[in-house]
Amino acid sequence: MAVTMELIKELRERTGIGMMECKKALEQTDGDIDAAIEELRKKGLAKAAKKADREALEGGIKIISEGGKSYVVSISCETDFLANSDKFKAMLDVVANYLKDNGVDSKEQAQSLIESDYALEMGENLQIKDYEILEGAVSADYVHSNGKLAAVVVASEGADEAKLKQVAMHVTAASPEYLSPEDISDEIVEKEKSIQLEMMKNDPAMGNKSDDVLMKIIEGKMGKFKGEISLLEQAFVIDPNMKVKDFLGSTTLVMFKRYAI
Repeated sequence: MAVTMELIKELRERTGIGMMECKKALEQTDGDIDAAIEELRKKGLAKAAKKADREALEGGIKIISEGGKSYVVSISCETDFLANSDKFKAMLDVVANYLKDNGVDSKEQAQSLIESDYALEMGENLQIKDYEILEGAVSADYVHSNGKLAAVVVASEGADEAKLKQVAMHVTAASPEYLSPEDISDEIVEKEKSIQLEMMKNDPAMGNKSDDVLMKIIEGKMGKFKGEISLLEQAFVIDPNMKVKDFLGSTTLVMFKRYAI
């Protein structure tokens, strides 16, 4: 794929890295933006990966949790001013209840409802982003005060909903990628090892060591790596002296999902 100025600008916007570094990374990866972000990480430009997770859209999230089901709707718009308005929040309520009453197959109809009843009045492009139902014995949700971050956690029968809500809040803050270390594939671990190896080779303090020595160091870091991205092993944000699994006690989490605008 040809490396165009549009691609370079997009990578720069997603990572905050300079134009020339972005151009080089895209040339090395034949225009693949995700692969280019990995190349930037390997060079020690860690902020590339962090900023790449952000999204530029405005909008809001609404979740209704009851009876073991969580009805999740997020709608994007063009300005923060509209996203924070009462009329936008009222629309979120209407669409979330529409999902509850009509099921996930009604997304197209819900979008038509938005376009006919709200888009002209609000004067912005309004698009449904998330439109789904998460279901289990017990579910709980948390929506951040800014309306742009949210999470749902689903647990086994008898779970404490108040505790689950606190774990959902943790998910919005800590951004876990997996439920437990056992859920992380060998492919993901090997990919992280290769990235860490390249980062060390580019580090003046470590670059003179052999690959065997570096890999032994990296192997020792993998337990920490798995723990940092696994919900149950993360330090609980409300009390960092305990892990999430310790806070939950006998409660068994089935799944979780994080949402962001």
